[in-house]
Amino acid sequence: MNSVLLTVDLTKAVVDEAIDRNDSIVIAYHPIIFRGLKSLTLKDTQQQSLLRLAAEGISVYSPHTAVDCARGGLGDWLADIVTGTPADPQELEDVPEDGEMSPTKRSPTKQNPADSEFPFPGDQKRPSYMLQHHPSQMSLKDKAIKLNNHQHDRYPIQATKVPGYPGAGMGRIVRLSKPVPLTDIIDRIGLGLGNPRGFPIAIPQGKQASDMMISSIGICAGSGGHLFSEMEKAGEEVDLLFTGELSHHEALAAIEKGKCVVCLFHSNTERGFLHGVLKKQLEVTIKEEWERIRNEERNKAGVSDEFMDHLDDEHVEVQVSEVDRDPYGIMISKAAL
Repeated sequence: MNSVLLTVDLTKAVVDEAIDRNDSIVIAYHPIIFRGLKSLTLKDTQQQSLLRLAAEGISVYSPHTAVDCARGGLGDWLADIVTGTPADPQELEDVPEDGEMSPTKRSPTKQNPADSEFPFPGDQKRPSYMLQHHPSQMSLKDKAIKLNNHQHDRYPIQATKVPGYPGAGMGRIVRLSKPVPLTDIIDRIGLGLGNPRGFPIAIPQGKQASDMMISSIGICAGSGGHLFSEMEKAGEEVDLLFTGELSHHEALAAIEKGKCVVCLFHSNTERGFLHGVLKKQLEVTIKEEWERIRNEERNKAGVSDEFMDHLDDEHVEVQVSEVDRDPYGIMISKAAL
């Protein structure tokens, strides 16, 4: 098929899915090969997956760092969630070409007060989040990511050194124009990332989550320890670290400095981007590219009847894996429900 399968991790289950679907290519956010290989063997599960896909003629492409760095990419998507701003690269204002870490300003959008459910007044019960491993199965309404929008500045933690891409780089720093309760930000994260039943947070000892007000946020998809360390070395201080995972000692160091930490497990900060942003972008781009190729190839001499049949097929498809998931979930006692 002229089809693409999107996944965060290229596991055996995803390989089975791609082969069953007869996809043309798997776009796996995480590279399955991290270091050079001197051999390929069926004894290694990851290499076995690669050999099976090769035998079926299915290609694999891993865009990890490019997606992280891109303006309007994964970093901006997470920043959109914590600020309550819908992800749309066209909304990003122009920033200088000088490579400086210049902030991109986002203005609050108007909403109908009747559409807002947060913050909860009085004794009203807070939401019970259900763990959903696959965000493509959720139906988000606009109100879920437009709650209490605040004007803010944002910029990369590490700006890209590649010329011609202002505003791109690793991670994001968000500076809100007004402090926001930590509990409000947790609501936005839960609604924007699949309504997990719960996720780890860390706050300074002697404090409650309801006590904390947040004016600035450091954001890194996946594992944020190294990037947050570089952020501090650059003199950038924030109130909240938002990432997929931090080590025990990194989290301890953060709360000792008065910071809060929100972790969602590594790939839960990444998977929703595939369905919410990348799938839609690829559907448009691939259709345009396939139409261009079909027109060019038809005009070439010596095109076989079989190849012409392929060119007559205008169908293209982009799907998000239904079996891809983070290895960690949360088990909760029935007595606690």
